[in-house]
Amino acid sequence: MKKILFAASVLLVTLSSCTTIKKTATTIDVSNRIESASDVDLEISSKRISYTYYSTPRVRRGGKQNVYNAAVAEALQNNDNADVLVAPEYEAVIRQKLFGGKKIKRVLVKGYPAKYKEFRIQK
Repeated sequence: MKKILFAASVLLVTLSSCTTIKKTATTIDVSNRIESASDVDLEISSKRISYTYYSTPRVRRGGKQNVYNAAVAEALQNNDNADVLVAPEYEAVIRQKLFGGKKIKRVLVKGYPAKYKEFRIQK
């Protein structure tokens, strides 16, 4: 009886043991240089805009920077479809989750919208 009980306990421990898998990878730095052979003027609005963005769970899954980027994109789209926001400022309302972690509910974006004008190719 003791042999059967011992064999069963050994089998149970063997089947329920945890395994840790560790994978590693190496990367090689690739030297690349991005150059633009064009010149452009930037027309900056003198009117400062303010836009409140309410984040969705899908956007929040991308992280804090993704929420900020989405807020800037919507702010620019709703203000004359500008190309870039100059001197952006962010005010985020962050809620604490029940079991730790943080959730960005809304972001207030302030800045000056700007549009690119007169593209020229340098020679």
